[in-house]
Amino acid sequence: MANRKQNKKNEKEITLDGLMTIGRVENMMHAEFMCCEDVRMDAAVTNCKVQLMRDGNVYITELPKRVKNKPMFRDDNCSLSLGRDGRYYFVFSLPEQLVDELPKQLVRQASAIAQKVMKNLIIDN
Repeated sequence: MANRKQNKKNEKEITLDGLMTIGRVENMMHAEFMCCEDVRMDAAVTNCKVQLMRDGNVYITELPKRVKNKPMFRDDNCSLSLGRDGRYYFVFSLPEQLVDELPKQLVRQASAIAQKVMKNLIIDN
């Protein structure tokens, strides 16, 4: 983490000259940029917003990192967490092949989480 903060301080805006190829691959846009200058940069993979302007300019903005809520309680196929918005989130997932077991598993695991909430959150307060 300290390394990331240190790198942020050393970041600066640079302008690169090069050639960009933009096309479609199936239903997605694909762009490749070939730099015409001798530049040394660290490799990076990130989620970005890309804006292609009518005049040919391209603006790339890194999207903020998604912060995941740490689960308060877990069971086999579910978890309960408290979101930053003050709401409780119960998430349950089961493979499609086990659809016959879904009602039974959902009731069992939701009951188990509810018992943990009663024991650890409601009674303690």
